[in-house]
Formats: sequence, structure tokens, C-alpha cells
Amino acid sequence: MAIVEQISRDLTEAMKAKEADRLSALRMIKTALKLRETELPSGVDDTEAIKVLNTLLTQRRDAAEQFRAGGRLELAQKEEGEARLIQTYLPAAASEEDVKKAIAAAIAEVGASSMKDMGAVMKSVRSKLEGKTVDGKSLSDLIKAALSGG
Repeated sequence: MAIVEQISRDLTEAMKAKEADRLSALRMIKTALKLRETELPSGVDDTEAIKVLNTLLTQRRDAAEQFRAGGRLELAQKEEGEARLIQTYLPAAASEEDVKKAIAAAIAEVGASSMKDMGAVMKSVRSKLEGKTVDGKSLSDLIKAALSGG
């Protein structure tokens, strides 16, 4: 079943079950997907839906971090709950071992020798790990460490 269809069904279930928090998060996801659908002439397929969900996930994590820093724990917990819900629609995360192998292969493939090559390495690693969920910040940190001789 397509991700967009699954979200619509889950939205209906959340309405029937009167799950306010889940319903709110699913409406936010559906709105983001609908917005993206208006931008694309061909509609939103699973690949595009995953990109939208990854963006939403990053936004939720950043917001939770900001709320925690500001001492707003209840809002941080709400954002973290939404992040967990979003993750349920994403493919399995790449293991740390998979990521490290992909980075090593990408560095060799690109012939990277310094931080100037980071963009090319990042692009290559993302293509190698396509279909798996990878946190961009941790990926960036791992590539920086590998390029700086770490």
C-alpha cells in the first residue's frame, strides 16, 4: 500500500478512535503531502512521500531540541511523539555499519581527499543508501570524521 493511502486510512482510524494527538499529527503529515502534490504535476509517489516525511521528521527533531533548550518539556514531548509517528511511515533505518561501508565506498569512488569533496561524498552515500532512512546530521558528522582522518 502506498504511504499516502496508509496515512489516509490511519487518519480515518484516528478520527473514529478519537485519538486527538495522533489525529493532529496525521493531519499535519497529510497537509504537507497535499502541498507537495500541488507542486508536482505527476503527484506524490512513495519516493517523494519519503522525502516529505524526512523533512517533517527533521523539523520535529529540531523543534523538540529547541523546546528542551527553552525548558518547555511538554512541547518537546509532543514534537518527539510526532517524530515517532512519522518514523513509522519511513523505511527501516540504515545500520551504522551500512552507513560506514557506504561512506568508505563513496570516498574511494569519488577519490575524496579533503573536506572540499564532502558534497560529492554525501551525494554518493545517499544514492548508495537509497530506500533506507538515514539521519542527515549524523551522516554529515560521520563523513566529516572520515574525511578528516577520523
